[in-house]
Amino acid sequence: MTAAQTAILAGGCFWGMEDLFRKLPGVTDTEVGYTGGALGDPTYKDVKTGKTGHAEAIRISYDPSKTSYRALLEFFFQIHDSTTLGRQGNDVGSQYRSAIFYLDPEQEKTAHDVIADFQKAGVLPGEIVTEVVPAAPFHRAEDFHQDYLVTYPEGYTCHFIRPEWKLK
Repeated sequence: MTAAQTAILAGGCFWGMEDLFRKLPGVTDTEVGYTGGALGDPTYKDVKTGKTGHAEAIRISYDPSKTSYRALLEFFFQIHDSTTLGRQGNDVGSQYRSAIFYLDPEQEKTAHDVIADFQKAGVLPGEIVTEVVPAAPFHRAEDFHQDYLVTYPEGYTCHFIRPEWKLK
């Protein structure tokens, strides 16, 4: 059995991202939380102020024999607008920024390669503003946020698959 790998991504409200990623073949687990900020044990109440430096993020466990980090990143760029700074849908603030939190040099290189490929392809509505930064401590969000759109299928999301944003 292949050991699970991890990806940590931020692209707006974590509910919608989790809902789409959990359905991908090869994804074995998803968890929403906060990362990239200075506060030691952030809560939603803290992060929603936009003053902690944290982003709403998703931690994805995946089976590398069934999907790749690159495939996850390509999907990531299809489900959120990586060309808007600190905004996704109705959500505005640094906590909703687009970011890839890499765990090793290989993930960092893959992130930069995927961004370059998307920019070259010209399929996105503008210049990519996604941060590529080292992973920081990941703080699991409150239970209420985990699998939110499973519990509340009519809940808010601004994430959807945009076929026109796919690399050819």
